[in-house]
Amino acid sequence: MSIVAIGAAGAFVAEETAQFDPNAVTPGVLGFAFTALFALAVILLGISLVRRLRRNQYRHEIRQELEAELSERDAATRGDGAADRGAEAGPGAASGNDPAADSRG
Repeated sequence: MSIVAIGAAGAFVAEETAQFDPNAVTPGVLGFAFTALFALAVILLGISLVRRLRRNQYRHEIRQELEAELSERDAATRGDGAADRGAEAGPGAASGNDPAADSRG
C-alpha cells in the first residue's frame, strides 16, 4: 500500500469514530488571539494613516502660505523697485551691460 492510501484509510476511520457536535466547535484561545492581533494591526494602521494624512495636509497648507508670501513680496518689489532701478541704472542697464558681471567672469 502506498502512503496516500494509508493516510486516506486513517482519515476515514477517524471520521467514523469522532463525535462531531457543530454547536460545541469554537475557535478557542488561539483563534481569539489571532483575531485580536489582526484587529490591533488594523487599528494601528488606521492611526498611522491618519497621522500621515494630517502631516501631508499641514505641509500643503504651509507650502501654500509660503508661496503666497513669496508672490506678495515679489509683487511688492517689482511694483515699487522696478521703476526706480531702471532710472538709476542708466543707459547700460537697457543693453544688458553689467560691469559687475564682467569682472566676475
